[in-house]
Amino acid sequence: MDERNRRAFIIGGLGAIAVFAVLFFAVGARGVVDSLLSADPSLVAGTFALALGWLAAWSLMLRTVLAALGVDVPVVRSFFVYAGAVFANNVTPFGQAGGEPVAALLISKVSDARYETGLVGIASVDVINVVPSISLILVGVAYYATTAALGSRLETAVGSAVALISAIVIVMALVWRYHDRLVERLPAVVAPRLGRLGLERFESETLEEDLRDRLGRFFENIERVATDRWRLAAVVGLSLCGWLFQTAALTVAFAALGYDVAPYVLLFVIPLANLAGAAPLPGGLGGIEAAFVTLLVPTTGVPASAVTAAVLIFRGAIYWMPVLIGGVSVSAFGVRAVR
Repeated sequence: MDERNRRAFIIGGLGAIAVFAVLFFAVGARGVVDSLLSADPSLVAGTFALALGWLAAWSLMLRTVLAALGVDVPVVRSFFVYAGAVFANNVTPFGQAGGEPVAALLISKVSDARYETGLVGIASVDVINVVPSISLILVGVAYYATTAALGSRLETAVGSAVALISAIVIVMALVWRYHDRLVERLPAVVAPRLGRLGLERFESETLEEDLRDRLGRFFENIERVATDRWRLAAVVGLSLCGWLFQTAALTVAFAALGYDVAPYVLLFVIPLANLAGAAPLPGGLGGIEAAFVTLLVPTTGVPASAVTAAVLIFRGAIYWMPVLIGGVSVSAFGVRAVR
């Protein structure tokens, strides 16, 4: 880890600690601890088992996308590769944006695929996951609105999510529409500036041609995934299964504390809270937990301390378990997670 990344990691870690400190102060740390101590161990184990189901479903997504790109990864290996990708996302600031390059390197390492092919694979999984999440948000909020009035906090969260997702979709559409121009012009702009980053050993013209070739293959691979309709439908289905596994896991986490929470509330709260992963914290750590508590307290009627305890159990399964499995995987595959 170089000095700049080490500094960013330390700052992000301190930020996460600060967020947790504020959260525990606001909800009452003693109440959270008491709730955690009262949790049913068998149901806590069930939460972790369901989280493994989520991890397996999204690892199959990655395997299916890579198959569309002509890269064959065995089922078991794809599980550990995806766990490694989640690990990279969880230990770098800005979530997927920070972890995708490391995940692409991991994929290329274990499958002998080109780096840009691995990047298309993991980026496609992340982008496709947005499609079911939007549907879950809209369906869940619409059903919730028939049973209770939408509070201003929830309206703001949904409005912000719709605006953010719409902006992302617009940017992606513009990039795709003008990707030929990007392939032609972007390398000429980038190549001369890479010499300032310690790449003086490469000739500008050679580097420009290499970048143009890689960028061209990147967009070709995206097109291959998008036009393979059967595989694309399977990937979207697996994505939905993953979200449902997460919903079931959080439902069981609440049950472990003795609370029965309507699953349709969790259907839209989970993808909404995960938007906080875009914060400059390691995998959104702290920010996502705070977002969950902020959304769940008014929509479930469960005490804040119990909500926080349930979220901590859930995040232990969704965040910390993949960090452990993925960290071991990354080490075993011989890839440095933070460069």
